[in-house]
This record gives sequence, C-alpha cells and structure tokens, in this order.
Amino acid sequence: MKPGPRNLITDVAGLRVGHAVDAALRSGCTVLVGDRPFTAAVHVMGGAPGTRETDLLAPDRLVQEVDALVLSGGSAFGLDACSGVADWLRAMGRGFAVGDQRVPIVPGAILFDLLNGGDKSWQRNPYADLGLAALQAAGPEFALGSAGAGYGALTGRWKGGLGSASAVLDSGITVGALVAVNALGSATIGEGPGFWAHPFELGGEFGGLGAQGRYDAAAEPEPMKRMGEATTIAIVATDAWLTQAECQRMATAAQDGMARALVPSHTPLDGDLVFAAATGERVMADPLRDSFQMGHAAASCLARAIARAVYEASPMPGDRQPAWARVYGRR
Repeated sequence: MKPGPRNLITDVAGLRVGHAVDAALRSGCTVLVGDRPFTAAVHVMGGAPGTRETDLLAPDRLVQEVDALVLSGGSAFGLDACSGVADWLRAMGRGFAVGDQRVPIVPGAILFDLLNGGDKSWQRNPYADLGLAALQAAGPEFALGSAGAGYGALTGRWKGGLGSASAVLDSGITVGALVAVNALGSATIGEGPGFWAHPFELGGEFGGLGAQGRYDAAAEPEPMKRMGEATTIAIVATDAWLTQAECQRMATAAQDGMARALVPSHTPLDGDLVFAAATGERVMADPLRDSFQMGHAAASCLARAIARAVYEASPMPGDRQPAWARVYGRR
C-alpha cells in the first residue's frame, strides 16, 4: 500500500471536503460531500457520542445512501451544522426523493470544545452558517491541523486537530480517512515526540520519528478531561462498491486505528465514532480478499490521520494546551 497523490481522503474519487472556522468562537466544522449520493454507515465505540441521523445508517433502514457527512465542534449545538448543509443541498436539488420534495440526508457527529477559551456567548447558534460555509468551500484540497472541526480541539496532552491520510492498494482500490482529534488519550508515546501510530507511517508524513518517547506500561492513567469534554470523530472512505453492511464492517475495522493511535481510547468519557463511506466507483475483483485488505487499510489510514492531526496543529494565542509543533518543531 502507498499513499494517494494528495494523501487525503479526497484521493477517493468523487469526494470533496470543506472547512469553516470562527476564530473568535474557537471552533469550526468540516463537511465531506460526494459528487453524487454515496453509501454510508457508522460504528460507535465511545461512551459519550453526539450524533444526528445515525439511526438511518443501519443496514435494515430504508435509506441506503447519504448526500454528505458532517464533523463539527460545538457539542450538541454543533449538530446544527448539518442543517446548514442540508438547506444548501436542497436548494441545489439534491436529496432523497419524496414525491415532489427532496430531503438531503446529512448525518453528523460532534466533539466538545465549549471550554477551550473561545467566545461562546452567541445569541443565535452559529453552526448552521458554519456548515453552509464549509459545504461551499468543499474541494479536493483542504488544510490539516488547526482547521475545520479540529480548530478548537484538545487532547489529553497536546492540542488536537484535523487529520487525513489515504492509501492505494495493489488492487487499485483507494481508501482514505478524515478525523477530528479531541481525545481524552494522547497521540504521543509519553511526552513524545514519537507517535503511537509510528509503525503505520508512510513517507515521514508525521516526522518519521519512530518510537521516540517513554511510556510506563504499568501506569494507571487518570482522566485529564471531564465527562463530555472529549471525542474523536472520523470518516473512512473507499471508491469500492460496498453495501451498507459492508460499509459498517469497514467502519468497525477502522476503530482499530483509533486504538493504535490514541492511548487510551474508546473510554466512557469519549464519544468516539467512525463513519464509513463508499462511492461505488470500483467493483471488487476478489470480494473476500479486497474487503479484508480494505479493513486493514482503513485502520492504518485512520491511525496515520490521527497522528497527522496533532503533528500539523498550529500554536495560537490563548491555547489551553501546547501544540506539538511548538515543542518539537515539524520535520
């Protein structure tokens, strides 16, 4: 496996990503949209998730495809970013057809960034406007680090952020990951600088530092955030043709990547979840072998994307936690 040409989830043909941030709010959102509707599913392992329209992603539901997926800051308020996306998609004539009406299907997930120092004294929920702006900015290239849904993110040790990575398999299938890292756990081995995800790094994408850092395997970690203040929310995607059940299996496999890159992960205090998306552009030549390899690639891409999110986060005035780059400098 090798990274795609951008090393972003948009190496999956037909997908675009857009960000919007409010610097005063110290928050933002990220939208993944397809050129056409795509199959989607979700798998939740965290104990404190915040979601919209995820029930319809089960394989036995009527709707099998969605128009966009949203990752947002803002805790429960951030779910309104989906409304801004849905309104604009409807105006564009997109959505599930019900008679002469169109209902865009826009599932989303949120992370908690309400205590990160930004101005949260709004009179009107700002996230619908942020969702609209992110959708309108969607394209094949997008920023990593302090961007979009990861703009105000924090982790147990370092400033969090927005990450992405991709892989092209020998079969020609492309897999990608997109993640907003706001975890209770840490992406680095002890104080660092090395990342837990280092065995899966491709091409020095987060510094090529290997296993630098010391970790006490006998330590019993203490929660460094309070209930509801953590969550890592992610999307993994492929250009393969998958059923909704197969998408859910890929999302489940991708959770391994979160556990490889964040220690601890999937805690009762995190809302960790993974969406999966399949654009259906490529038919699997060997479904058993290809699905096996896609699950591994999804987990590896997600681990790499998590490390890249922390590695690329930028120091800013008022930070509540240090940016990795401020302490160690990017290589």
